[in-house]
Amino acid sequence: MSAKSNRVRWWTYLLLGLAAFACIFPLYWMFVVATTDSATATQLPPKITPGGNFFHLAEQVFTTVPFVRSIVNSLIVAGTIGLGHAVLCSLAGFAFAKLRFPGRNVLFLIVVLTMTVPTQLAVIPQYMIISSLDWVDTLQALIVPGLASAFGIFWMRQHLSSTISDEILQAARIDGANTWQIFWRIAFPLVRPAAFVLGLLGFVTAWNDFLWPFIVLKSPEMYTAQIAIKALQNSLDIDLGLAMSGSFLATLPLLVLFVFVGRRMVAGIMDGAFKG
Repeated sequence: MSAKSNRVRWWTYLLLGLAAFACIFPLYWMFVVATTDSATATQLPPKITPGGNFFHLAEQVFTTVPFVRSIVNSLIVAGTIGLGHAVLCSLAGFAFAKLRFPGRNVLFLIVVLTMTVPTQLAVIPQYMIISSLDWVDTLQALIVPGLASAFGIFWMRQHLSSTISDEILQAARIDGANTWQIFWRIAFPLVRPAAFVLGLLGFVTAWNDFLWPFIVLKSPEMYTAQIAIKALQNSLDIDLGLAMSGSFLATLPLLVLFVFVGRRMVAGIMDGAFKG
C-alpha cells in the first residue's frame, strides 16, 4: 500500500473538527451564560464571549443550597458505584465466562434481557424495596441499586472470555489455587484496564443521575449535585445564569477527572477493541 493511500484526507480533519466543536460548544455556552445572566441565553444575536459575573453567581449557588455537601455526596455515591462496577461486574463476568454451573446460559440470557427494559419501569418496585428497608432519604438508597449493571456484567464477561484461556485457569487449579485466588491474582489483573473503564463509566453515570435521586432524596443535606442544581430553581421563575453556574460547578469535577484519567480510559477501550 502506497504512502499516498495512507494519507488522511483534509475532509477527515474537517469532520473531526466539526464533531469536536459540536461536543465542546454546549459546555462553552454553559460557561458563557454562567458568567453573565439569564438574558444572555435568549438575546439575538447571541453573546459568545464570557462575562465577569461568574464569581458572584457562584457565591449565590453556595449560599442558596448546601452545594459543597452536595458535591461530597455525589463523590461518595459515584465513587462507590464506580468501584462496585469495577469489582462486582468483574466477579459476575468471570463466573459467566469461566465457571461451569447449572443454568449459567439461562441466567446470562436473563441478565442480557434486562438491558432491554427501560429504567423507568423499575422505579416503582425499586422504591417499594427501598422504602421497606427504611432507606428513603439516605445515600445507600442510591448506592446499593447501582453497584452492578447488566451492561457491566456483559462487558466484563466478553473481556474475560477473549483475554483468559482455560489452560491458564487449569494450570492455576493444578497448583492449588482456589476460585477466588484465580480471579483476584490471575483474571482481574489481566482485565484491569477494562474494569477501570467500566468503573469510570459507572462513576459518570452515577454522577449525572437525576431521576432516582430526585425521587429518593428529601432533605437538602442529602442532595447530590444534580438535585442541588434543581433546588436552585423555583416554580415561578428560572434564573438561567444561576442554574448554569451551578451546572458548570458540578461539571468541573468530571473535567478534572478526565484530564487525569482520559488517556488511561482511551487505552482501556482500545485494549478491549483489539483483543480476540
